[in-house]
Amino acid sequence: MKRRDYLLALLALLALWQILAWLVNQPILPDPWRVLRALVQETLSGDLPKHFLASLWRVVASTLLSILLAAPAGLVLGQSRRLNRLFTPMIYLLYPIPKVVFVPVLLLFFGIGDLSKILVIFLILFFQILVLVRDQAAALRPELILSVRSLGAGRRALFRFVYLPASLPGILTALRQSIGTAVAVLYVAELFATRVGLGYYIYFQGSTLLNYPAMYAGILAMSFLGLGLYFLVDGLERRLCRWQIR
Repeated sequence: MKRRDYLLALLALLALWQILAWLVNQPILPDPWRVLRALVQETLSGDLPKHFLASLWRVVASTLLSILLAAPAGLVLGQSRRLNRLFTPMIYLLYPIPKVVFVPVLLLFFGIGDLSKILVIFLILFFQILVLVRDQAAALRPELILSVRSLGAGRRALFRFVYLPASLPGILTALRQSIGTAVAVLYVAELFATRVGLGYYIYFQGSTLLNYPAMYAGILAMSFLGLGLYFLVDGLERRLCRWQIR
């Protein structure tokens, strides 16, 4: 998609927002220009960047941890039918459980610091990435694997030259799908026992100070966080999966 398309979409959204603000005509929905002024003021004061950096650290740490553990596990399960049969019932039992319900439990076990919030995001992303990578690895054509084996490739070579490259698009797709979930869960996790983070900032500005322009500025900052990560994954895909780019 071209930059012009993004710009047109942004202008359309701003126009829609402005029209809604005129129609509602209530402090709960300020116009976009007032929110942008609040965004600049909160950024220059240093308050918003402090919360943004705290949220960025939590979502990046949990995402990296999920990839480092779930991607290799998915590749191993995709390669081995025996292990897949062994672990699939456990995955299917745990996967549908809403992991947000574990927030109080993780707070009790790991305290009110960053670790409990990183772990709750990790729990959600881990299963999404694991299942997608496993399915991608298991869907490889047997004749492709046999042809590489016929050249003398062992398990390690298969992993490096067949399973990993073939699963990279699946890993990046899982990552792209998980970013929205990670940011949403981040907001929920930061409502509990913390005074730093965009989730806390948005809630505090909206429900305690009734500073709605600042609240929407926090929402925009959280959107920028998700958008930046989304573009980062797109960049990785263009660099690592060039054979898919048309």
